[in-house]
Amino acid sequence: MPDTTTTGTRTASTAPAPDFANWSCPLPLRDHPRVVMGHGGGGAMSAELVEHVFAPAFGGQVLASLGDSAALTLGGARLAFSTDSFVVRPLFFPGGSIGDLAVNGTVNDLAMSGARPAYLSCAFILEEGVEMAVVARVAQALGDAARRAGVEVVTGDTKVVEAGHGDGIYLNTAGIGLIPAGVDIRAQRAAPGDVVIVSGDIGVHGVAVMSVREGLEFGVRIESDCAALGGLVETMLAVTPDLHVLRDPTRGGLGAALNEIAVAAGVGVLVQERSVPVPDEVANACAILGLDPMYVANEGKLVAFVPREHADAVLDAMRAHPLGARAAVIGECVAEHPGMVVARTALGGTRVVDLPIGEQLPRIC
Repeated sequence: MPDTTTTGTRTASTAPAPDFANWSCPLPLRDHPRVVMGHGGGGAMSAELVEHVFAPAFGGQVLASLGDSAALTLGGARLAFSTDSFVVRPLFFPGGSIGDLAVNGTVNDLAMSGARPAYLSCAFILEEGVEMAVVARVAQALGDAARRAGVEVVTGDTKVVEAGHGDGIYLNTAGIGLIPAGVDIRAQRAAPGDVVIVSGDIGVHGVAVMSVREGLEFGVRIESDCAALGGLVETMLAVTPDLHVLRDPTRGGLGAALNEIAVAAGVGVLVQERSVPVPDEVANACAILGLDPMYVANEGKLVAFVPREHADAVLDAMRAHPLGARAAVIGECVAEHPGMVVARTALGGTRVVDLPIGEQLPRIC
């Protein structure tokens, strides 16, 4: 115990005063002068980085839409174009690997604009000293995932960084696809009355990666939901080309995706919390770790804003597809509280589902 001296009724400690110089806030400050992990988390800090640094530097009307992919017109064709980088740790996890993520992540970004993904590029950033067998295993997983998704890897690049300056392998993929005539899917089209549908259980990927990274045991094996969603989107478009919004809720999870859509369209979103499909094993793991499943990343799920008159038919079609068997209506788009997402709880109250500042589980995609 520290020494104390007593003067009258006051007790003063003679222990040295704490040194605050090396203290750090558990959540990064919004005006942080240096890049921190939260800037890559898909939340408010990521949005501010894009808004205040990248968008002003790059400019352009296409970039201003800030979608999962860019919709372009070139030579009379409507193309979707997207790029993504993958820094997941560990490289292999239950249900997938960084190679699967590199394909499915970019394919899904293209599919969220209604495009039929066609071609990918791939860049490997390798750390000096990584075993060649590991590189081969990742490359094989990437090639297999591309074939399953019906796309072709047509160009690429390789770079090597010094030992200690990477985590073995980082990947970047870019992709292009064709957008069918009559399809106009973007966040700005969300409108009051739209029905909000999620294609299945949320939070699975993030918990699967975290379980192996930290060596956690939850009593059951949780496998990533990593999958290419192009076929599911085509099934939905076969019902109606008039899907207003599609989004794959990766970094920042379902909560971040809904907030981004609400802000982009200037509408409110009302979610029925008990309708959001969260498997028991994910709910239990999140309870142990102090996480909210709404903000845990997914890699094989989508959220759709569908006009009410088409919602039942689209939902039936999704449930008939293997990747949409557990699709569920989770809420609706409303005119009230524009730019905000509100959840109605099981007890009948409401809570705001805010945009997260950073990321609950970094380096999982």
